[in-house]
Order: sequence, then C-alpha cells, then structure tokens
Amino acid sequence: MTSLFDIIGPIDPPRETIAEGAVLLRGQAVSFERDVLAALETVTAQAPFRRMTTPGGHVMSVAMTNCGAAGWVTDRTGYRYHAVDPQSGRPWPEMPPAFQALASTAAAEAGYGEFAPDVCLINRYEPGARLSLHQDRNERDFARPIVSVSLGLPAIFQFGGLKRTDPVREFALRHGDVVVWGGASRLCFHSVAALKGGVHDRFGRARINLTFRGAL
Repeated sequence: MTSLFDIIGPIDPPRETIAEGAVLLRGQAVSFERDVLAALETVTAQAPFRRMTTPGGHVMSVAMTNCGAAGWVTDRTGYRYHAVDPQSGRPWPEMPPAFQALASTAAAEAGYGEFAPDVCLINRYEPGARLSLHQDRNERDFARPIVSVSLGLPAIFQFGGLKRTDPVREFALRHGDVVVWGGASRLCFHSVAALKGGVHDRFGRARINLTFRGAL
C-alpha cells in the first residue's frame, strides 16, 4: 500500500539550505504521518476552516484555522493573535502532541534546538488559492524560528529577502516537506503561488499547511 506521503524523486536532495538560517527538509514529516493526520481531523472538527477578511476588506482565498495557546486572526480591525476563536467564542483547540513533536524535531534538524511552538496556523489551499508576499511579524519574539509543514497537493513556495523588493527564489514543496527559517532569515518575505489543480490521495483537491510559531 502506497504511503499517504508522496515519494520524493532522486533529483531532490533530502536537505537544502535556501538562505542563511533557512532549510528545506524533504519528507521530514513522513514518520509523523499517522498521528499528525489523526490530530488534524480532531482539531478541524473543533475549529472548522473559515475564510477570514483582511483589514482592507478582502476575503482571503486561503481557508484557515488554528490550534494552541492562541490563534492568528484577521478582520477589519487588523492582524493579531487571539486566545479565543471568534467563530465559536471558545478557546482554540490545544496543540496536539503529534504537532509539537513534529515541529520540535524539524526545528532541531534545521539547527534550532529546544523549539516549543505555542501556536499553529492551519491553512487550506484549493486550486487558485495563494498567499501574497509577506513577513511573519505579529509574534513577540523573533528569536524563535518558523516551522512550515506541507501536506496534500504540491505548491510553489517563494522565499525572498528582508525587503519586499529583494529577489525571490522558488521551491517546489511536496506532501511531507518541511521548511524551517529563523535567525538571519526570520523576517524574510515569503509567499505561496496560486495552487494548481490536481487530486491527492488523502486531501483531494487541496493542500494543507501547518505553520508553527512561538508567538506569545
């Protein structure tokens, strides 16, 4: 029986440094597959995906939810972390142990030991959905890295520099790949190109992205 995680071709190195302090780890999530997928179903049952509205009134093409001590939210009043899910009025689901283990293991592999994320943003991309060029700067402590896990359909991850106008490099991310960035790259601009069509065995016509941060 074929694993849910795509087989990475021999042309892809298992580890690639994409910038100073930024590493792409091919298939890093494979050994966590069963527990992560079960935990994901539990989290999204408690806090379903929704499309949030930006301060400018734009409805995001990416649907999202959160788990952990707080969740990242956006509405007409701005971007921020909030301990309560505005859709349910209840705290966000606790971060599952499988999520914590995956994030800390990947961070250590990338050179960031003892990383213990307190939040996880969960994004669902469907064909045509994209994430525009941005920095992750709503967190209080930039000393901790970002850990980003790809599940489902492949996507093009775009990674730039500390200025919006810096050149951007593109990296193909497949099911099970993990990108970790921190240190000199912690505030680098990055984005996800519009998702192309396709069907994944487990996720259908979608890509799921788990983004772990130390936010509080």
